[in-house]
Amino acid sequence: MSDTVHIEDAVSVTAGGKKPLYAPRVAVHPKRVNGTFRRLKWAALVVLLGIYYTVPWIRWDRGPGAPDQAVLIDLPARRAYFFWIEIWPQEVYYLTGILIVAAIALFFMTSLAGRIWCGYACPQTVWTDLYMFVERRIEGDRNARIKLDAAPWTAGKIGKRALKHACWLVIAALTGGAWVLYFTDAPTVVHDIATLQASSAVWSTIALLTCSTYLLAGHAREQVCTYMCPYARFQGAMLDEHSLVVTYRRWRGEPRGHHKQGQSWEGRGHCVACNNCVAVCPTGIDIRDGQQLECIGCGLCIDACNAVMDKVGLPRGLIAFDTEANQRTEELGGPPSYTLLRPRTLIYGAVLAVVGSLIIYSLATRPEFSINVLRDRSPLFVTLRDGSIANAYTVKILNKRRDETEFRLSASGIEGLNLRVVGEDERPEHEAELKAAPDTVTQFRILVHAPRDSLHGASTPLHLTLREEDSDATSAYDTVFLGPSR
Repeated sequence: MSDTVHIEDAVSVTAGGKKPLYAPRVAVHPKRVNGTFRRLKWAALVVLLGIYYTVPWIRWDRGPGAPDQAVLIDLPARRAYFFWIEIWPQEVYYLTGILIVAAIALFFMTSLAGRIWCGYACPQTVWTDLYMFVERRIEGDRNARIKLDAAPWTAGKIGKRALKHACWLVIAALTGGAWVLYFTDAPTVVHDIATLQASSAVWSTIALLTCSTYLLAGHAREQVCTYMCPYARFQGAMLDEHSLVVTYRRWRGEPRGHHKQGQSWEGRGHCVACNNCVAVCPTGIDIRDGQQLECIGCGLCIDACNAVMDKVGLPRGLIAFDTEANQRTEELGGPPSYTLLRPRTLIYGAVLAVVGSLIIYSLATRPEFSINVLRDRSPLFVTLRDGSIANAYTVKILNKRRDETEFRLSASGIEGLNLRVVGEDERPEHEAELKAAPDTVTQFRILVHAPRDSLHGASTPLHLTLREEDSDATSAYDTVFLGPSR
């Protein structure tokens, strides 16, 4: 009953215009900062955007008839190419393995250094950093942007805003355009776009990614990290007292207060209440309030605080990447102590090593051809004039090579077996000769004949073996041969 009253009161207050039910978003205007972590973020931005925009243009010779784009997800051909690796649709388990590795790697990084992924490598962070760089170059630093927001709409303000949004839209369009290049030949699709001959799928994909990039990096920004990203909600479960996170060393900084030159530091903390750590934060939080889910672990507040400490002649590190356990130790006067190897990180590392090794081993040892067999279900079997029983099978040969390959198919498990390729052989033989087309799946219909006396009831195990003529490499498949009950 009390909950209902509170809700009704909130609604009535809102309806009456006295107080909004939800507080409006306060725009975050991060201040420009220099320092180690800012340089690391610039380096990550340049490297990651460089990879994103240039990888589709890397060529890789796979032989005649094969695409020469190094990284390509060819949806019409149902194939994915990653340099020398070619993934077929039936090998989708590699994608599962990669997703597992990515998830465990994220957990591993979080247990070691908090949201280091969010602060440096997350696409939302990278593109938001780029957008804020453009915004800062056009509208100025933090104070100038705040004044511009409050200023009336003049020609100068309209011009700056129009230029900023135009640049954002160009970056967003380039982002969407680059994404399309991963799914089709890059030079071809760029030519089609330039000549307005691209397909509707290309245009719609570019439009969708242009809008999403513009909205998320230009307008939503920190709200994506706070409200949309699920990682912010469960990251706390992966942290412990030995995880390195951006930390305000309260034992050193409190009590805080403004400081004048020449004033004694006796009886007070090192925090001078300059609020620079808040001004540079891309999510607008105060790290001095402790760990918060909005913190993305970028470390820009560390750069800002270190610069202030240099000015007032105090040691750096009032805000730093630190662990809760080490803070307690240093507060008591003990030496710094960090425990990186602990059960949590060892388990994550072991899982990463095992899954990664399995993927690498599987890729290194996977065969260049394989066989798949489907038994016809209608009819289940046929009784021939000589009394023998015949079963029909559809044999599919996956040939990953770039040239036609000759194989021999044999059957075992039943005495007196013979094979015949429908449409090719005139009479059954002990082995069937099959030619598989290059880089595709070739399908054959095979009739297997067996003497009725050799069958063991209604179902008899049958072993089919495919052997390559040149190398004697084999691929096998186990199925059953059906016949009448005794």
